[in-house]
Parts: sequence; structure tokens; C-alpha cells
Amino acid sequence: MPWLFLAVSVYGAWFTVNAFRPSSRWQLLGVSFFAAWLTGELSVWHIAWQAVATAIFISLGALDSWAGWLGLAITLASWAGLVALTAVSRRSSLAFDTAITEGIGLDPPERPRRPRWRQAVLPFLLRDGRVERVKNLEYGPNGRRNRLDVYRPRDRQPGQRPAPVLLQIHGGAWVIGDKSQQGLPLMLHLATEGWVCVAINYRLSPKATWPEHLVDCKRALAWVREHIAEFGGDPDLICVTGGSAGGHLAAMTALTPNDAKYQPGFESADTSVAACVPFYGVYDFLALFEGSRRNDRAAALLARWVMKTTPDQDRGLFEDASPLSHVGPDAPPFFVIHGSHDNLAPVGQAREFAERLREVSHEPVLYAEVPGASHAFDVFYSTRTGHAVSAVDRFLAWIVDRSRPETPDREPEAVGLADALEPVPADPS
Repeated sequence: MPWLFLAVSVYGAWFTVNAFRPSSRWQLLGVSFFAAWLTGELSVWHIAWQAVATAIFISLGALDSWAGWLGLAITLASWAGLVALTAVSRRSSLAFDTAITEGIGLDPPERPRRPRWRQAVLPFLLRDGRVERVKNLEYGPNGRRNRLDVYRPRDRQPGQRPAPVLLQIHGGAWVIGDKSQQGLPLMLHLATEGWVCVAINYRLSPKATWPEHLVDCKRALAWVREHIAEFGGDPDLICVTGGSAGGHLAAMTALTPNDAKYQPGFESADTSVAACVPFYGVYDFLALFEGSRRNDRAAALLARWVMKTTPDQDRGLFEDASPLSHVGPDAPPFFVIHGSHDNLAPVGQAREFAERLREVSHEPVLYAEVPGASHAFDVFYSTRTGHAVSAVDRFLAWIVDRSRPETPDREPEAVGLADALEPVPADPS
């Protein structure tokens, strides 16, 4: 029993160490990512299960030899590391507050939004009885990959003012993923605040070849603009978000409005957006193949399955598929969000993308580098997810306020989503 306890203690401690420094070696990339992701976002839960396991082992005689005492020492050190991870996640609010204050001049809220008890206790229960989900609406000709879901307030009344719209694009390296798997904490929250949210599927590689993924995103956006009023949404106020490959596609959607080559058969559709919030995206395809940021495994997947060519054969295609190549003065407001410990999508790309945007864009560019965060940190409820949702809420409230000049004047720090959605009083004349 002492030796088994020692082995389990070492195993648990590896999760903690890996969360601080996830591996970028391709042989360990997948395992290291999942371990860091679940440990970093659920550190309190790891302390809980390790405490239960430790109590069981001790009751069975794990401390009868030096191996068991060594295991206990390792376990205590692991708990100290997990407490440190918890503290880092709580401090992530500072990164979001700084980005918002520097980007659009809003002071941090006096009282940070606290998660509902159910979210803290059941982080994977991604449902909310206050939100209605309308499933599998067809927006294009490609079967289930051209379907979308609409999330809207269940208590919305007929005749209410049209709600702002958020378009959510899922990630999955352009080869996997589904509209029901990502962005749910943000969409559910915004829907309870009065928004209409739309989560889309799009064609996946290797069956799909770039830019068919982006074409589908734009086709979905055109559908939203044409039909979202039927669900209470405002077709003139659409923002776009997404994570990972979805972050890349969200950025490309925002930076290539009304570009005919990405809108075959619907060239006249308006595919502009009011704002973009990409999470942990990829912004420079060529960097995966070249220089210090080279990533051979990601580059091989991208070339073989997604692009169906290489930079040597068609360098222009890779440049054109990179959001970094499309930054310009007419870009909409951006809130770029990336984890400092992301071992799948290089954080350096997010830094460079935000910097380049700031150099040329006439609109605000916010950048939050979330300390200790791994890839996909916002997929389920966690401390960081709560801070991210709150920050995006405030940013989008500012977008709504700015787009509706008839709303009452308020001090910048008073901007809030509920206020921004208040009906306009009837004109007494």
C-alpha cells in the first residue's frame, strides 16, 4: 500500500507540474494539453479528489513505511501548487479589467460578478432554464454541417426592442467540432441578459478545403442578417466570436466583410459585423511553417488536411488565409483573448495580431493575455470563464451603447448590458 500511494502521489503531482508548464513537444502535446486544461481550470476539484484518495490510502496503512511518507510529502507539495493555480486563476480578472480600461476607458466594476452556485458545483452542466434553444436551422445546402442553433431569452415578449446578436463559431482545428460544444457559458449568459446568440456548424476538413470553412461562416452570417428578426434579433447589430479555429474564422469573418471571393453565389449579402471577440485563435498560418514559431505537427495537419497544398506550392493561399494579412484601418472593434500557457495556439501570434491591429485600425483593439490559462479555458464553467464572460459582457455592452445613440447618456463606468438594452421611451410628440 505505501508504494501504491507513492505512485498515485507522483501521478497527481505530475498534473500540477504540467499545469504550470504544459509541454509543446508533439509527442506529449495532446496529453499535456488535456491535463493542463482540466487541472488549471478545476484545481479545487483536484484538491478534493486527492484529499479523499489520501484519506483512503492512510486508512489502509499507506504510512506504514517511508515510501508512504514520501508520497504524503509529494501530495502536500502538489496541493500547495494547486492552491497557487487557484490564486492565479482568480487574478485573471486583472488582465480583463486592464484590457477594458486601456481599450475603451471603462473602470472595473465595484463588485465582480460571482458565478451562480450551480456553475461552481456543476461546471459541466451547460444549461439554463431561462434560455430557449431553437435547434438545427438550415442556413446552407451542405446538410448538417450547414445548420445552426439560436439561443434567446425564454421570457422574451412580442414587440420588445430587437436584441443584439452574437454569432459563435466553434473550434476544432478545422477538422472536428460541433456547434453544441463550445461558447456555451458566454452564450447562455448573454441570452439571459437579452441577447440572441447563434451557434453554427460549418464544413470540416479533410472533406472541406480552405476557404470553404470561411464561406460557410459568411453564408451563416448572411442567413442571420436575413432571418434573425424572426427570433427577436437585430440584423443591424451582429458581433462574432469563436475559439481556436473558431477564433481564426471569427477574425477572418470580421476582417473580410463583403469580400466576393468568400461569398460565391451570395456576393451581394452584407457580411460586416459590429465587433469581434476571438479566443485563442491562430492568426498567421505561415508562422507555423517558418522561423522560431514553427510547429511541424500543426503545419503538417494544416497543409495536408485543410489547405491541400503547401506554402512552397501556393504561398499566397496561406497568406490570404491569415487574419494578420487582412488587418486594416476599417477593421471593427476587436477584443483579442488568449491564455499565457496555451501550448496549442502560440500566444505570440495573438500578441502580434493585436499589436498590428492597433497600429492601423481606427477602432479600439483590446488584448487580454490571461495568466495561467490553457487553450479552451472557457469551454465549461470555471473562475477564468466567469471573468472572461463578465469582460466580454462589458465590452459588448459598450458596443451596443455606442451603436444606439438614442440610449441615455451615462458615465463610461456605468455602461452595462441591461442598461444598454433598455427600450427607448416613446416620443411624446
